[in-house]
Order: sequence, then structure tokens, then C-alpha cells
Amino acid sequence: MSTVMGFDFGTKSIGIAVGQSITGSANPLTSVKAQDGIPNWDDIGKLINEWKPDLLVIGLPLNMDGTEQEMTQRARKFANRLNGRFGVKIATQDERLTTADAKARLFELGGFKALTKGQVDAVSAVLIVESYFENQYGA
Repeated sequence: MSTVMGFDFGTKSIGIAVGQSITGSANPLTSVKAQDGIPNWDDIGKLINEWKPDLLVIGLPLNMDGTEQEMTQRARKFANRLNGRFGVKIATQDERLTTADAKARLFELGGFKALTKGQVDAVSAVLIVESYFENQYGA
């Protein structure tokens, strides 16, 4: 069984979720504020120390046709910094449509009141982890 921590990278906010490979599911943890894509690394370090993930999965924002964009490179850089700082193995996961899916899921659970930016980012991270599991294990 492995613990996977997922990240929905953004320049102002980074959503974070944690999942278990045995269940193929994830739960939202939080979102951390970022300044131009740079988070408070101590906040992320505390979460990594608490959850001790075996793998960090970072959402890769691609254009709808699958090509890369500026945010794709920034997300890769963030992934490499996570690996360099914390020494945890990283993987990237196509995140196309996760924000829309996260909003739909939150709306089902709590209506418009559930659609706060931090919650959307954290649920987007859940969807990144779950889609990673689906790709890995065919769940």
C-alpha cells in the first residue's frame, strides 16, 4: 500500500490532497497560498512530514489538444522543486478538466456555498490523484 499526495499547481493557490493506492481514492487536505507559483515550502513540508507520502503527483495543465503551455512548464518546475526539497518520488498527471469536474462534484455535495477557491483547488488535487490511480491500476 502506498500513500500518494496530489498537487493542483497554480500561481496563487496550490490544492493538496492525499490518497491511498489500496483504495484508489483520495481526500482533499487543503490549499496553500502561493506568490507567483511559489508556496510557503514550510507548509508543504509539514504536510509531507505528517502524511509521509511515497509519491507526489503533480497535475500537468495541458491545452485541450494535449500540447503544452506556459503553466505546463511552471508545474514541471514545481514538481522538480518538490523532489529536490523533500526527496520524494514525483509523477505528473494530465489535469485537463479537473477544475470543472471539481466544481461539479462540490456543487453536488453542497451547492454554490461549497464552491470556494480553496475547496475547488483541493478537490482538483483529489481528481488528479484519482486519475493517476486509474491510469496506473486501471481502476
